[in-house]
Amino acid sequence: MEHIQGAINFNPKEISEDEREYASNSYLMSLFALFVGLPLPIFNLIATIIFYLGNRKRPKFVKWHCTQALISQFAIFFFNSAAFWWTISIIFNHKEVTNYYISYIILVLVLNIIEIISTIYTSIQTRKGIHVRWFFFSDLTDKIIEK
Repeated sequence: MEHIQGAINFNPKEISEDEREYASNSYLMSLFALFVGLPLPIFNLIATIIFYLGNRKRPKFVKWHCTQALISQFAIFFFNSAAFWWTISIIFNHKEVTNYYISYIILVLVLNIIEIISTIYTSIQTRKGIHVRWFFFSDLTDKIIEK
């Protein structure tokens, strides 16, 4: 989660209090939606999309963090959706719980725990005006914002 050479970077002294708050809220929105929308993963993605659309014309710092939050939610959405529908198929079709299913659920839980911890950390840091870059998602965010 550190600065990468050639990547978009922001000076904390140039970021207003409002920008910090909106950037921080982009991550908090995804957490709020996660806990409200359990077990349906689509609620989390929809809430993040709505927040992104509402803030995409804000200053670059806010737009960058809204975009990074959206990309990360989009990625985790596929893992959560597969886990949700696999669980539903086991429950309603009376299928056997296999080692593959248990392994996948453990993977999804670990990914979600990492995402929740990263989201909380990033929300706190962006509220302070510190620019936090997530592995893989930050490079995609740079490419999207540069266009």
